[in-house]
Amino acid sequence: MSLQSALNALNQKRYQEAAELLEQFCRDCAEHNSSDYLSAQMWLIKAYQATGEIAKAKALCQKLIVSENPQARSWAEKASQSLRQPSNISQKAGRAATTGMKLAMGGVGGSLALASGVTITLLFGIVLALGLSLVFISGSDNPLQGLAIAIGITLVFNIAAFFISPFIMDLTQGWLYQTRWVELTEVEALSPETAKVIRQVCQHKNLKIPRLGIINDQNPTAFTYGSLPNSARLIVSQGLFTYLDDDEIATVYAHELGHIVHWDFAVMTVASTLVQICYLIYSTARRFGRGGGDSKIKDAMQTAALVAYVFYVIGTYLLLYLSRTREYFADHFAAESTGNPNGLSRALVKIAYGILEEGSRTQEPSRLIEGTRALGIYDHKAAASTGTAYRIASDTQKVGRVFLWDMFNPWGWWMELNSTHPLTGKRVRALSTYAEQLGLPTEFDMGRVIGEGKNLNKSRLYGNFFLDVVLYGAETIGFFVGLVMGVILWSNSPNTGLVLGAPLIGLGIGIIIKALVMFPDYKQAPETDILTLMSDPYASPLRGQPAKLEGQLIGRGDAGYKFGSDLKIQDRSGMLYLHYASRFGPIGNFLFGMKRVKSLIGEQVGAVGWFRRGVAPWMDLIQLQSENGTIVNSYHRFWSFILGSGSIILGVVLTMFLSRS
Repeated sequence: MSLQSALNALNQKRYQEAAELLEQFCRDCAEHNSSDYLSAQMWLIKAYQATGEIAKAKALCQKLIVSENPQARSWAEKASQSLRQPSNISQKAGRAATTGMKLAMGGVGGSLALASGVTITLLFGIVLALGLSLVFISGSDNPLQGLAIAIGITLVFNIAAFFISPFIMDLTQGWLYQTRWVELTEVEALSPETAKVIRQVCQHKNLKIPRLGIINDQNPTAFTYGSLPNSARLIVSQGLFTYLDDDEIATVYAHELGHIVHWDFAVMTVASTLVQICYLIYSTARRFGRGGGDSKIKDAMQTAALVAYVFYVIGTYLLLYLSRTREYFADHFAAESTGNPNGLSRALVKIAYGILEEGSRTQEPSRLIEGTRALGIYDHKAAASTGTAYRIASDTQKVGRVFLWDMFNPWGWWMELNSTHPLTGKRVRALSTYAEQLGLPTEFDMGRVIGEGKNLNKSRLYGNFFLDVVLYGAETIGFFVGLVMGVILWSNSPNTGLVLGAPLIGLGIGIIIKALVMFPDYKQAPETDILTLMSDPYASPLRGQPAKLEGQLIGRGDAGYKFGSDLKIQDRSGMLYLHYASRFGPIGNFLFGMKRVKSLIGEQVGAVGWFRRGVAPWMDLIQLQSENGTIVNSYHRFWSFILGSGSIILGVVLTMFLSRS
């Protein structure tokens, strides 16, 4: 008997049958420490709970709580909380009685067509302006001919790719992830409401049912690709059915159907092509600007190359903006078509939790999650904070506190500029407004979060942010300040050493000042837990926060790199990445990853380091100490002080030496 057949019965809500199959699997399994056996025990608890056999579920929970496997223990502790509080199930926020009600988007945006049109028009305008500039710049036909050929090739290639890429994607998806194409009836067996939503949306929008695929991977995700709406592919992972309830799965499918209805893949293909043309204009103008010939034409070409590159960067950010906007509109479509914005809010949080849980069970990150980051419904880099909160939260307030950083910290806005997905807190806030319009209680009390955010110390938030932005360029600022000071002093003195030495002294001072802010004194670092660190709305990616954690090392942090030196630590509240730095630089990191990391995985440790928060939180490691006395030291400050001090000393020596000559 396979474990999959038991999980299918569980997903189809045939709980009694699932319990019997899981019991049989556990009796037949000889290896009680295997991942399949532990997974079967976990799902058996869920089956017992669903059939009302609470005593059996509690007994099995107590057995897993003392398991040697840390992930099984963590899961059982959370399950035990839900068994003690069975009313939590009924506390799930409700849904609208009818679907299709029009919902205002408020601060998110008003018109997807307008957003797409404005973005593409701006990109077309940029390409046209650059093309015309080259026409008027050059007196020769050769640059223009080369440019025309390059643009023509780009257009032909992208048009061909537009229609061929779905078939190429089918091949790569099958090869990399063993995608299994299924009929709607199989999806209906796994999630009846999902099939209902697919039929309703396709009938209402006059679409063919998309080609449906399932990937046998427990990391929950979903994505869509294709060339035209009637030839779209909609793929989900098996983990979506494992971690989400029926109504939540339906909202995820509705979100992906929103991408199809809105022609997202077509619009993004056109926009991407225009950005590529900007880059081609830049590379063509730069190449001819380096050649011989008329110096005026050459200078003009170099100017055109610079302008084209600036437009390429602007176009890239416009493309990212369009991608984020389309995620908001797909969420909006799901809320309207299902009448269940709370279901999608729960789905986003549970997807983060599932990614975190699956990541804690393996030493290497999932190829599926890494490879489909831009396509997927959720950016896995943001999963750690939200998933950690959901892991231990007995109420939604703890999850909501983690969203404070997303919504109010200026670094959140800054980091989002480089992301294809909006921050989770902002998506949940938008979905909460849809629930309010439908007259529903919200799943997450975002009103409380907004109220708490308004009471945050704004001068601390924004003052630290602007100071941190300046400190990011402290070395450059120090160098140029030193250069200016050196020139001023040199104008009043014959000492030429000042011009060379002062910039190096300024550079060194900038490096040391930045290091002191990034790596403050850690001797009084407080003992804390991961969830508390992630709930800090003032956290910064630059300003290190000293902290002590107790937990277990559960794997490497480097994506797919078996010699990676970074680690993952897990405590009772969540998981965090630990960034290691050897005093011998990259070579030392490689040797540490090759020789030491494997032996450390599984150890209970105390970790001291500097916590930082970006889209993904992490800790720059200072020291690890295990129960058996093993000590690992990390040297993040070492090279900063070596380089800073060396630069200052070199600057002083140059100044003194040249003053004597």
